Amino acid sequence: MSTTDDNNDQRGGDSEEITSSKKECISFEQNNVDAVTEDINSMAVVDTSTCANCGKESSSNNMNTCNKCKEVKYCNAACKKKHRKKHKKKCERRAAELHDEQLFKEVEPEECPICMLPMPFEADQTSFKSCCGRRICNGCIYAMLISSGKDICAFCRTPPPSSNEEEIKRTKTLIDKRNAEAFLSLAGYYDQGRRGLPRDHQKANELNLKAGELGCADGYYNLGFIYDQGRGVEVDEKKAKHFYELAAMNGLLKVRYSLGALEWRGGNIDRAYRHLIIAARAGHKLSLDTVKVGFRNGDVTKDEYANTLRAYQKQQDEMKSDERDKAEHLKRTGESDNNMLQYVVR
Repeated sequence: MSTTDDNNDQRGGDSEEITSSKKECISFEQNNVDAVTEDINSMAVVDTSTCANCGKESSSNNMNTCNKCKEVKYCNAACKKKHRKKHKKKCERRAAELHDEQLFKEVEPEECPICMLPMPFEADQTSFKSCCGRRICNGCIYAMLISSGKDICAFCRTPPPSSNEEEIKRTKTLIDKRNAEAFLSLAGYYDQGRRGLPRDHQKANELNLKAGELGCADGYYNLGFIYDQGRGVEVDEKKAKHFYELAAMNGLLKVRYSLGALEWRGGNIDRAYRHLIIAARAGHKLSLDTVKVGFRNGDVTKDEYANTLRAYQKQQDEMKSDERDKAEHLKRTGESDNNMLQYVVR
């Protein structure tokens, strides 16, 4: 056998040994990784907390948390009761802070599901459709009439109800599906005695409450207005504020004007303007006018007013569209090149 063959055999043997050695190393490392992973997985990480009353440590999952401030925990209900008097002031202070954090949080305005522009504040510039359960801006209704020449829903293309009975039937079908806007709509019919239904304020209030609980902030707003103005009930500013605040925390911006008025009457000027500034920044004209008065009187700083005015103008621009302007002109004057619009957009 030649020297070259011997060298080749030697290199081949070395290569096999190196490959085998690498495999053993990889296998050893993998075994170490698996072992470490198994050790980590077997280690139970227990989140422990200390009872605010007796100091005993226990698993956080098994402890009783303070319902208001959410900050302290107790090992049982007995310790929670014993500590209540000592904890009360701090708890109420923290609960108020948490409440205000949620109350004064700025939210994005609701959008029309078709044009995706922010919804107008005025209720008569939008319409609820009992066919699909959607609230649509008048601009999109106008655009559908112009493009199709038909009196149909701009969202689902369904013709309007032919009678009050059909409208109520559609609305109740949506209620069975837990559509919050449908509860609000039916509440309005009972409140005003419309669509062939008897006027029933108690029934309307029940429906408004359910609408609010399902996420329709206008339901809470209506209840706040009832107690604020004493419509069928005794005036109760505490209840009015409660429902107004629920509406605000559920994203209804126009209600902050009413909250501002309540806070002003209660002497809470700073809180009043906090509400008004949020509403004005979202495009609410009455709130902006009041903030302007506050600036003149020295209750609102120059920077606060300037920033609010800029945000208001920007939001107003975002709300506008040619279709909305034409629909509003039609509602205001009754003038249109299309006769259908005169009785459909109303």
